[in-house]
Amino acid sequence: MIRIRGLTQTYAGQPVLHGLELDLAQGEFVYLQGPSGSGKSTLLRILNRQIEQYDGEIAIGGQELRSIPRYAVRRLVATIHQSYELIERKTALENVTLAGEVLGRDPKSTRKAAADFLDKVGLGGKEALFPRQLSGGEQQRVAIARALLNGPSVLLADEPTGNLDHANAVRIVRLLRELNESEGTAILMVTHSDELIREFPSRTVYMNGGVLHAHALDAG
Repeated sequence: MIRIRGLTQTYAGQPVLHGLELDLAQGEFVYLQGPSGSGKSTLLRILNRQIEQYDGEIAIGGQELRSIPRYAVRRLVATIHQSYELIERKTALENVTLAGEVLGRDPKSTRKAAADFLDKVGLGGKEALFPRQLSGGEQQRVAIARALLNGPSVLLADEPTGNLDHANAVRIVRLLRELNESEGTAILMVTHSDELIREFPSRTVYMNGGVLHAHALDAG
């Protein structure tokens, strides 16, 4: 689903990513680990077209990323942010429907789909609540429902459990694994938690100094 070859990116004249190579198959769940500042979030921002300047080749679903129209990228690739990025003045349902509205989807069918996804993530009956009325774990589930609304082929999760306690983190990863299996969505999840990886094992790649490694590097 994702094919990356020779991906290099610089910022303010300083190299951030160095010749990255990565394949993510359809329906695959892959963890991405590495220290802060190693380039993980930069990689995700390139994949969802927040960063356009880079060298190398990226293909999603067999298409060169730069050749895919922006609206189509929004359908193909969705991102879950650690900070949730919910709009405080909008209800849970309105936050989810916003993902469809920006693509010009029919409002009525979009609201129904949004309600269905909120129910799927365990928030049925809380559609009318505002973010401040929800727990951290519930807000993250709203963000997950929003990310899934347009049926993306690829889901990028940037430390989605970083602000949660272990119990809520387990719930979120379990939900992502279940959705990965039921929907066939390819998921690339950034995490610092070795404990979560042990509980929900899957292929893990490591980034250090802007370089991807198939195995963790020895400390020191």
